[in-house]
Amino acid sequence: MISDKLRKPPQAPPLFTEIPGSIVDDAKRLIEHSRKAQDQIVRNVQPDTATFANVLRPLARAENARNLESHILGFYKEVSADAMLRDASGEATSLLDDFGIETAMREDLFQLVDAVLKKNEELDPESYHLLQKQHKNYIRNGMRLPAGPQRDRFKEIQRRLNQLNIDFGKNQNEENGGIWFDPQELEGVPEDVLEELEKGTGEHSGKLRLTLEVPHRFPALQYAKNSETRKHVFITFENEGDQNVDILYETTVLRDEAARLLGYPNHAAFRIEEKMAKKPEIVNVFLNDLRSRVSAGGQMELETLKELKKADLDSRGESFDGRFFLWDLEFYKQMLLEQQYSVDEQKIAEYFPLQTTVQGMLGTFQHLFSLVFVEITGDERNKLSVSGKGSDIVWHEDVQVFSVWDNEEQSGGFLGFLYLDLFPRENKFGGVANFNLQPGFIREDGTRQYPATALVCNFTKPTSKKPSLLKHPEIVALFHELGHGIHDLVSKTLYSRFHGTEVVIDFGEAPSQMLEHWCWTPSSLKSLSRHYSSLSSEYFSSWEEQAQGNPSPPERIPDEMIESLIRAKHVNGALFSLRMLHLSIFDMMIHEPASHEAIVNMNMSALYNKLRKDLMKIDGPEVLGQSDEWGHGQAGIRHLMDEYDAGLYGYLYSKVFADDMFYTVFKPDPMDAKEGRRYRYAVLEKGGSQDEMKTVVDFLGREPKTDAFYEELGLS
Repeated sequence: MISDKLRKPPQAPPLFTEIPGSIVDDAKRLIEHSRKAQDQIVRNVQPDTATFANVLRPLARAENARNLESHILGFYKEVSADAMLRDASGEATSLLDDFGIETAMREDLFQLVDAVLKKNEELDPESYHLLQKQHKNYIRNGMRLPAGPQRDRFKEIQRRLNQLNIDFGKNQNEENGGIWFDPQELEGVPEDVLEELEKGTGEHSGKLRLTLEVPHRFPALQYAKNSETRKHVFITFENEGDQNVDILYETTVLRDEAARLLGYPNHAAFRIEEKMAKKPEIVNVFLNDLRSRVSAGGQMELETLKELKKADLDSRGESFDGRFFLWDLEFYKQMLLEQQYSVDEQKIAEYFPLQTTVQGMLGTFQHLFSLVFVEITGDERNKLSVSGKGSDIVWHEDVQVFSVWDNEEQSGGFLGFLYLDLFPRENKFGGVANFNLQPGFIREDGTRQYPATALVCNFTKPTSKKPSLLKHPEIVALFHELGHGIHDLVSKTLYSRFHGTEVVIDFGEAPSQMLEHWCWTPSSLKSLSRHYSSLSSEYFSSWEEQAQGNPSPPERIPDEMIESLIRAKHVNGALFSLRMLHLSIFDMMIHEPASHEAIVNMNMSALYNKLRKDLMKIDGPEVLGQSDEWGHGQAGIRHLMDEYDAGLYGYLYSKVFADDMFYTVFKPDPMDAKEGRRYRYAVLEKGGSQDEMKTVVDFLGREPKTDAFYEELGLS
């Protein structure tokens, strides 16, 4: 029974009631408020009287107030069904980004912050960290450039980069591509996927429309027996979003120009300077070392898949020409798992209905981190909404909301709000991600502003016959993103700038990657599972219809299924690592050109495709007579446009820390709540309020090691 206290959070959830006109006005209001605060500091303080208290603290408070609303203003463009609201959200984001550039390039503010730094005041660690970061930020935004043409050009570049990023995301979210297929072309694709597809009329009568969203595209690549179907899906997806090809190209050229204006040899040097790796040379050594370790394994795995393809074609009476194509990879990986490891993703998914799996995951976090999640539904929403309308505290009727609390042993205090937006919609962000809606920080009166965070996903929608069912990779992805959400919720920092996941990119994935290990722990999988047929009599009847006389399944996933899944954990692991290396090395190559002329003349599509072929040795359309520019998959990688530029290596680099933390602390007992609480307070609570290496070393009690990382890759 949930106590009355847990029904009454001390802070109301934010409202999602913006309209196209109000969203831009609100952005302008936030900007004007912040500008006034900055102008007041400049009027009242001189360099000789400048202190942290009269310069940095009021700047931070103005930033806190702005972040409290600005994140949501920009969030609408990712989730709203209203095109005008999405456009207004983009305009608001552009205005706020331009103001951020203006702020970062104010000479008068820089002189005051510079004066504070030189006075070497005694400050608490987080405030000193803020002072250092703020000072460095001014320098990295051109304050050491002479006033005049160079500084003006730098500012012009930054404004253009912000607009390009907004345009890229808008294009991607509004891409609604699909392919019409005859049903026989989709032979092998699971029936529940086919049932979801739009049925054709008119010229498409009798056909099915396969969208390019993950819930449709991926099953087609995994299960469609017709190789021409898989080829069509793969190549179409690789050419989706062609308008973003030029945007990414212009972005990388401008980034390189800006970095050289500041005196850096390239954009990678500029970006990595502030990360854990510090230098591009360290990143390149790491990536090249990993490449040397996994290349031979990748070739062995590819030969196994080729043998499987040959046997498959032989069984159909078709000849094998020795080629293994990019659109063969997922199909034969899946066949390998089923035939040699008894891993049937469809059967496993039956044990992981989305809603019960989410409940199980929240239960795991409750136990590990001493939390309580309380879903807010029905009239409770009306009571909590400051407008009195429960529908105002969500942006779509599908969205779930939870209030999150410490358990009674940890004080029972309120922590924040968690939102789950789990199903695809037209023009919605198409991946799986966590978005901070409101950061946490200490208000001017000393009380805490509590955070709000959202998981935006695109899992298969439930039908009348089946709930939404998660394949194991989707379970891993959901656990990962929930990890970001928990990081957001339990963080406690003085300033919004350092809240939660606001850490350097090459550490930022580590907390979530560490939690992925629970998805490979037998006891965790068992506790998360519940066969969908046990959820209701209707679902049982639906299961019975297609069971072909098989006995009723157990409620929990059988041990032999778990054992098969875990035994196959490293299957094709080298090929997966090579795919991650492809993205990481490509990212470094476009951001670390030998000269500015080299990036201007770079053919990114050809580079992207040739590099993948060089690393993975898998054929593409180039062996069928097409040029190396047959596709532009790089234009679909949104991370290249946002904070992961010269940072995609971070997914591999941060896994070193993630695996080290798990193996050292949690592997003996993944459900050790004492260690879970220690991890929460030593790592997650800190956010970005201190140097991330200090966070890792303090938790481990030593410098991090790579042993667990290579063991996880099967390379120890």
